[in-house]
Amino acid sequence: MADTNTAIVRRFFSDVVNRRDFAVAERIMTQDFVDHPPPPAGTPSGREGFKQFASMLVGAFPDLQITVEDLIEEGDKVAARVTVRGTHKGLFMGQIAATGKRFEMSGVDIFRIAGGKIVERWNYRDLLGLMQQLGAIPAPR
Repeated sequence: MADTNTAIVRRFFSDVVNRRDFAVAERIMTQDFVDHPPPPAGTPSGREGFKQFASMLVGAFPDLQITVEDLIEEGDKVAARVTVRGTHKGLFMGQIAATGKRFEMSGVDIFRIAGGKIVERWNYRDLLGLMQQLGAIPAPR
């Protein structure tokens, strides 16, 4: 029995992101997977680019975990509202030195599934809130 689209997205978060099992990425993401917005310049596109970007994030936030708060499926798309948590213990984006600070931010991902695999993802995170929590940008007074 094939996985439902929501089950595929749950596996993406639980196995690929939270357990760092990139072998699962090979099974549930197409090789030419497209991430919107794309990873930073110099990162390859596709599934390999996603894995490199994810590895960079884990280097900066080794305990990074994503909790799925809601999943909504319609047609070939699945929307996920998520909470991202972690501790800043390594260089982030090549510029922000480790602060040791914990963070929590919200986000939304929209996945397009075809043939039982993730072919596209639109990823939105509260990056301003993250930068404020890390002390890289001052919080409003």
